[in-house]
Amino acid sequence: MRNQPKLLNQRILWISGLCIVLGVVSAFTAHALIELIGLITNITFYGRLSTSFISPAANHLGLWVIPIPMIGGLIVGGMARWGSKAIRGHGIPEAMEQVLRNESRIPARITWLKPLSSAIAIGTGGPFGAEGPIIATGGALGSVLGQLIHVTADERKVLLAAGAAAGMAAIFAAPVSAVLLAIELLLFERRARSLVPVALATVTATSIRYQLEGDGAIFAMSNFAIPGIGAIIAYTILGGLIGLISIWISKSIYSIEDIFEKLPIHWMWWPALGGLAVGIIGYINPHTLGVGYENIASILNGQLAIDALITLCFLKLISWSIALGSGTSGGTLAPLFTIGSALGAIYGLAIVHWLPWLNLDPRIAALVGMAALFAGASRALLASVVFAFETTLQPHGLLPLLGGCTAAYLVSALIMRNTIMSEKLIRRGVRVPSEYSADYLERITAGEISSQDVISLQSSQLVGEVRTWLAQESTEAQHQGYPVLNKSNDVVGVVTRKDLMKSAIPPDASIGDLIARSPLTIPESHTAREVADQMLKHDTGRIIVTKDTDSNCMLGIITRSDLLSAHSQRLKEASEVTRHLSPKKAI
Repeated sequence: MRNQPKLLNQRILWISGLCIVLGVVSAFTAHALIELIGLITNITFYGRLSTSFISPAANHLGLWVIPIPMIGGLIVGGMARWGSKAIRGHGIPEAMEQVLRNESRIPARITWLKPLSSAIAIGTGGPFGAEGPIIATGGALGSVLGQLIHVTADERKVLLAAGAAAGMAAIFAAPVSAVLLAIELLLFERRARSLVPVALATVTATSIRYQLEGDGAIFAMSNFAIPGIGAIIAYTILGGLIGLISIWISKSIYSIEDIFEKLPIHWMWWPALGGLAVGIIGYINPHTLGVGYENIASILNGQLAIDALITLCFLKLISWSIALGSGTSGGTLAPLFTIGSALGAIYGLAIVHWLPWLNLDPRIAALVGMAALFAGASRALLASVVFAFETTLQPHGLLPLLGGCTAAYLVSALIMRNTIMSEKLIRRGVRVPSEYSADYLERITAGEISSQDVISLQSSQLVGEVRTWLAQESTEAQHQGYPVLNKSNDVVGVVTRKDLMKSAIPPDASIGDLIARSPLTIPESHTAREVADQMLKHDTGRIIVTKDTDSNCMLGIITRSDLLSAHSQRLKEASEVTRHLSPKKAI
C-alpha cells in the first residue's frame, strides 16, 4: 500500500445515481400504496369505488364491521403461506435481518407481496400504519436492484437502506428523520459512502411527495409558545414514564405472539383470529380501525377530551397488540404514535389540572409522548426527535422533545436489553448491534503499534547457519517470521520458521533463495485498520512497516498479536476508573 485511501471514490456517484432513481420509484410506490389502502377501505367499509384516503371510523355497518378485519386477516394468512412467509410482521425487523444475515438480499416477490398484503390488512380495518410496509417495500426494491447489477454487499445494503428511507420520507414528508432511522436501524453505521446516497434518496422522494400530496405538515399543529424551565422538567419526566410504558408494550407484543405460537392451528389462521379481535374492538370504538393518522392530528391539537383519550389509547393498544402478535402484515409507527400521543395528552391534562403554575401545554405533552414512546420502544433516539419536528413543523417543540425522548431512551436502555425491533431477531439467533462507535483501529497508526526492535536476516546468510541459530532457542529465535534485508539494508521479503525448516531446502542455500514474493509493506502513517484489512486480503500474518518517505526503509513489523494488543488501550479507556486531577491542584 502506497497511498492513503480516499474518503469516497467514484463509485459513490454511480450508487448515488441509483439511489436517486430509488427515491423516485419509492415515492410513487408509497403514493400507490396509500391509494390502494384507500380503495380497499372505501370498498369494504363504504361500498364505493374511490381511492381517497379515508378512515373507516365513519362507517355505518354496525355488527357487520366485525367480520371485515377477519376476512382481511384470512387473505393475508393465505398470501403468507403460499406467497412468502416474509410478509408477516411490521417490515422493519425483517429488513434488518436481511441486512445482518443475508447480505441485504430480499426475494423479488416481496416488492409486490408486502405492499399488497399490507394494503389488504389495513384497508380491512387493521390498526396499522402504512409506513412499515412501505419501508419494507422500498428496502426490497433497493435490494432487488442491488441483485440485478454488479455491486458489493455493502453497496447493496446502501441501496436497501435508501429505498426504505425514501419510502418513509414519501409517507411522512420527513427526509431527515428517515435518514436517521436508516442509520439507527438498517445501516448500523454512519459513513459518507452510505450517508450521501441515502440522503439523496430521501430528498428525491420528499420532493415528489410535495408535488403529489402537498407540502403541508402531515400532523399540522397550531403554534405554541416556548416552554419554561418547569414545563421542560415536566416533559422530561413524562418521557421517563413513557419509557417505562414502552418496555411493557414491547414485552406485551411478544407475549401475545408467544400465545399464538401455542395455538393448535396452523399459523396462516392466526391473522384471522387477530382480525376478529380488531373487528370487535372496532365495533366498540370505530376510531381504532385503520391507520389512524387523523386521530394523531386530533390529539396533537387538543381536540379530544380526557375520557376519549383514555378509551382510544387503551382500545388501540389492545387491538394493535393482538393483530400484530397474530403475525399479520402492518406497521408499528402509527399505532405507537397514537398511543404515545394519547398518553402524553392525558399526562398534560392532569398536570394542567393539578399543577397549573407549571404552564404546561397538553399539546406539547402529546407531541413528546408520541415521540418518546417510539424512542423507548425502538431506541431510535434522534430519528424520534427529528420525526416529531418534521411532521409538525413546530421548532419550539424541539427542546421538550429532546428531553422527553432522551429520558425514554435512558429508562428503556437501563431496563430492557432488546427493543421492539430487535426482539424478534434475537429470538432467531441474530445478533443486532445496539451501539455504533468509531473503529478503534482507525484511530491508531501502523507506526504506533509496530514492533520496532525487529530481528531480521540477511539475504546472503545460509539456511544451515540460520537453522543452527534457531536450534539455540534464544529469545530472538522464538519468532515465527523474519524480515530479510539485502546488502543495502532494504527489506526484500519475509521468511517463516516453516520455510526455514523444510527438509527439501539444502543447508547451503541462501536465505534470499527462499523468498517467494515481494514483501507486503505499509507506510507508518496508515491506520491499523488498513493493516488488518491487508492481512486478510493477502492471507498473511505479518506486515512490514516502512517510512513514509522511503518504502524500502523498514521501521518495524506488525503481527496479528500486535493488532490484538492494540485493543488493550481501548479496553483500558472503557473500564479503568481514574482521577488525574485532585481538587487542590484544580484550584
